[in-house]
Amino acid sequence: MTPPVRLLLCDDHVVVRAGLLALLDSAENIEVIGEAGTGEEAIALTAKLHPDVVLMDLQLGPGIDGVETTRRLTTGPEPTPHVLVLTTYDTDADITRAIEAGATGYLLKAERPEELFAAIHAAAQGRTALSAPVASRVMANMRKPRPTLTDRERDILAQLAHGLGNREIAKALFISEATVKTHLGRIYDKLGVDTRAGAVAVAKEQRLLP
Repeated sequence: MTPPVRLLLCDDHVVVRAGLLALLDSAENIEVIGEAGTGEEAIALTAKLHPDVVLMDLQLGPGIDGVETTRRLTTGPEPTPHVLVLTTYDTDADITRAIEAGATGYLLKAERPEELFAAIHAAAQGRTALSAPVASRVMANMRKPRPTLTDRERDILAQLAHGLGNREIAKALFISEATVKTHLGRIYDKLGVDTRAGAVAVAKEQRLLP
């Protein structure tokens, strides 16, 4: 018989963890070996218990969030666990950040129990597991053409990402403030945003920064 998947839960809500524990108790070949309420606790327990899969929430309250926890778990000392995100958040930015951090799968909490069980087994084998709405969004984003920015617009975006204001950008790139404002207007139009923070967020999501 195949050994059970050794699972660590990480969710900052005690009630949610209790519900998952009760649910997973009915799952075949899945053994919950520990539970964590913070990212830091999940990292410590992983080093101690060596789970096959960590079921990870994204929002963990105070401390590091689920994305940063995922990044540390998947790049930490061997053996590294597979991380399966289980969350209510399905924005493009959340999905992209989690996958880039090393998550093997991304599931929504609205999934049926059998879908969760199947995803856990898939994650334990290193196979990608995505909720249907998440998979659709990933495919749609892959098909969506990325905005075409000029080299100068990319330079200005990079300066924005470092928190520089218009005057500082102008000085760093040896151009006038008026020119910076012109380029910013074009960047906003191309990215479909109207704020500096929005431009940086979209640029990171679509990997437009140098």
